[in-house]
Amino acid sequence: LSSSSGLTHESHRKDVEQVYLRCSEGSIEWMYPTGALIVNLRPNISPASYKHLTVCIKPFKDSAGANIYLEKTGELKLLVRDGDHSPSRVYCFGYDQGGLFVEATPQQDISRKITGFQYELMSKGVAADLHTASAPCRPCSDTEVLLAVCTSDFVIRGSIQNVTNEAEEQESVIHVGVNKLYRQKSKVFQLTGESGNWRGQIKTLLECGVKPGDGDFLFTGRMHFGDARLGCAPRFKDFQRMYKEAKDKGLNPCEIGPD
Repeated sequence: LSSSSGLTHESHRKDVEQVYLRCSEGSIEWMYPTGALIVNLRPNISPASYKHLTVCIKPFKDSAGANIYLEKTGELKLLVRDGDHSPSRVYCFGYDQGGLFVEATPQQDISRKITGFQYELMSKGVAADLHTASAPCRPCSDTEVLLAVCTSDFVIRGSIQNVTNEAEEQESVIHVGVNKLYRQKSKVFQLTGESGNWRGQIKTLLECGVKPGDGDFLFTGRMHFGDARLGCAPRFKDFQRMYKEAKDKGLNPCEIGPD
């Protein structure tokens, strides 16, 4: 978390402050914004790898007091307009497209304003998994499923208990009962106190039209701003078939033990 306050710069309302961030994910909180911030993302990796990175930002729900721009060689492209509160909206761009320029907007009372956002840096391949604009709801091929098993942040066998639709955020929340936990990067799936069963939630796009259904699925996906996002999710019996076929041919990219 990087935090800054504009009140310390009150006598210089046009100050531009540089912020350097070394982490691959985190958040910026700018209290009482005046002037501008230049946010420099400098992850601890080789600069030669920068061109393979995607940057995503997600403004806080109550963020206010500044516009957020993408800046490259002095040219500004507006990313987030002050007061634009699109719920859960995520803005992504290639690392080599520029840096972030956060400029305070004129306010009568800056003490009531806090500008803030979360950020994540990820490889362009991972970002493509999360933001497949062309066909976000299409079923995965056998090869894609087997690769997802090896590379996803979570891999579980489970059933759909319920689906709730959040129209305002254009998302569906899949309430999953977990029968077997193969892997999870964050503790999204946890034991519930009453029943002693594993439970968790996975988000996906509302347009995909996910509905409750019988039987088990293999759920895979990525963590994105603290949420589990759905990747490939074949029926479990279909996954067992494709896993066995690949194993018999020696083509499995990794072992998981699908039983």
